[in-house]
Amino acid sequence: MAPIAEWLFFFLIFPGLLFSVLLGLVLVWVDRKVTALVQWRAGPPPGQPFWDVLKLMGKEVIVPAQAWAGGFLGLPFVGLAAAGIAATFVWVAAIGIAPSFGGDLIVVVYLLVIPTLAVIMGGAASGNPLGAVGSSRDMKLMLAYELPFVIALLVAVFQKQEIDGELVRAGTMSLSGIVEFQNDAGSILLRPSGAIAFLVALLCAHAKLGFVPFDLAEAECEIGEGALLEYSGAVLGLFKITQAVLLATLPVLLVTVFWGGLTLTTLGVLAFLGKVVLILVLFVLIKNTNPRVRIDQAMRFFWGPLTVLALAALLLAHLGL
Repeated sequence: MAPIAEWLFFFLIFPGLLFSVLLGLVLVWVDRKVTALVQWRAGPPPGQPFWDVLKLMGKEVIVPAQAWAGGFLGLPFVGLAAAGIAATFVWVAAIGIAPSFGGDLIVVVYLLVIPTLAVIMGGAASGNPLGAVGSSRDMKLMLAYELPFVIALLVAVFQKQEIDGELVRAGTMSLSGIVEFQNDAGSILLRPSGAIAFLVALLCAHAKLGFVPFDLAEAECEIGEGALLEYSGAVLGLFKITQAVLLATLPVLLVTVFWGGLTLTTLGVLAFLGKVVLILVLFVLIKNTNPRVRIDQAMRFFWGPLTVLALAALLLAHLGL
């Protein structure tokens, strides 16, 4: 396969957009099913997330009269494209099906910001005051959780381990390089610095997904759907698909950075999927056992104790712990 055709396959089919959408919708069902079990309900059938998206794709798209139509309609595509490309880089590094490049961790962090920016700008473009409130909250929340999230990921970059009398360092911004370091030195999660950084990154990823208690940007009882209030039909469906892709990408990123990559054996694949599902279950438990917080409480939490924990983990990593 020619290099261009190969990368188009990676980005569009596997392990890129199509695969991530399908896996993400399956994980949405897992999320809803586990949530239902926690609440003593039966929950939806396995195909429900797929039918929900298909139903939205067949509905009319209504553009508010006061909206900036170009941005309102175009931003959902931008968010989905960025999430799909980020998913491709993460899965390529996790599976090792193609050579990674130095700095792809930086690219992934950058790409994972764009879907949130698309929601923020889409809400502002709608011209609805409640949409603007949702956009404002989402922007403040993003500024709050990105700092500890980046510091937590840097903990993996600063890891070092003495092996056979030789000091081995991760020292790379390449996801594949971090996976190779863990193949030699063991999972970063099993170190004190790695365990703390994983906890910080888990909570930041939870906020990035907009789950309770950090769903204040889409608080239904206060501002409807917030930034997504005016969206309908296929463009709303694209935002829902983007959310599913992020749900399939962030747990894989956390596993890859802190818990090692995927070994292409039956046991290795099952272990990797088990780790991803475990992180998803943690997401579900957090959002079903905590009330929604205010935006000022969220910002104090991320800029306060969580950033301090992330910096402490970074210091421990520098000390080789």
